[in-house]
Amino acid sequence: MQEKTSLFLQNLIVYDYILFGAAFTFFLLFIIFAILLRRKLVLALLLILVSFSILALTPTVGYQYMHAYLFKNSLTLQSQQKLNFTQAVVVKATLSNDSKFDFKSCTITASAYKVSSNIYKNYLYPYKPFKNMSIVEEQIPRAAQREFKIIIEPFTYAGDYNISLQADCN
Repeated sequence: MQEKTSLFLQNLIVYDYILFGAAFTFFLLFIIFAILLRRKLVLALLLILVSFSILALTPTVGYQYMHAYLFKNSLTLQSQQKLNFTQAVVVKATLSNDSKFDFKSCTITASAYKVSSNIYKNYLYPYKPFKNMSIVEEQIPRAAQREFKIIIEPFTYAGDYNISLQADCN
């Protein structure tokens, strides 16, 4: 846990500090307004509720949306092939940098999940893949594309499956 926290703090950018500072400033501002309006109990309680909501939600939700906008990318699955003599699946795909920044690194994850004839289970299976494999691609300039290959092994599942791709870039 300490390693994940230190890695998160090392990868913060200037926009993250601005977001966290603005959230804390608005929290303090609403708390001060609540103290000034303490005679109007309902309004003061509403301002306190809003201030704690800002403190809890803005850094988490804002961080996700901001990074999705700043580090926009797209993945295109080109092929997936289950190997005959080895317990592995080879996934070939292309990562495109659609943002206005150069990517220092991208962690690309390929996930394999089951497919069922039950439509309700098909909604749930992508949330719990049975096999994940990740690679890291370094130094991707803006408006560039990078082809890559991920080998998911050991892959022992014999039924129907799908592969999903996800990239987390910074």
